[in-house]
Amino acid sequence: MLPILVDYLNRLEDVHADMKRTLEGLPQEALDWSPGPDINSLAVLAAHTAGSLRYWIGDVAGQAPSGRERPAEFRTQDVDAAALIARLDAALDHSRGVLERLALPDLEAKRNLPPHGKEYSVAWALAHALEHTAVHLGHMEITRQLWDRRET
Repeated sequence: MLPILVDYLNRLEDVHADMKRTLEGLPQEALDWSPGPDINSLAVLAAHTAGSLRYWIGDVAGQAPSGRERPAEFRTQDVDAAALIARLDAALDHSRGVLERLALPDLEAKRNLPPHGKEYSVAWALAHALEHTAVHLGHMEITRQLWDRRET
């Protein structure tokens, strides 16, 4: 694997581990709880992050269509922590495989994404995947903190 992608994967794995720690030990009620209107639950955030990571690294960078149904991610409910972690693990494992196959010229390759109406480089897609995952880790950590500090 390219040294830059080794570093990239290490950072992605760190963020992933933090997401798993955020989900661990929570009852189903906490996973499905939303702190307010139009705010995603931990279950939704985990499902969406797994889908997004699989899309940007797998579909876009790796050109391996996943059949992702993005709207379904936002309806995730009654999925336990183990299943959510398994989704995140599967997305990370798939991403690892894609990163292992990429060569330096691949990073400059362009991908036309009709749903977005734009063209992105593979390098951009990878940067976006890491950024998006880290942003949702922050959302998950804040939601967990709110859950832990709520008045019952």
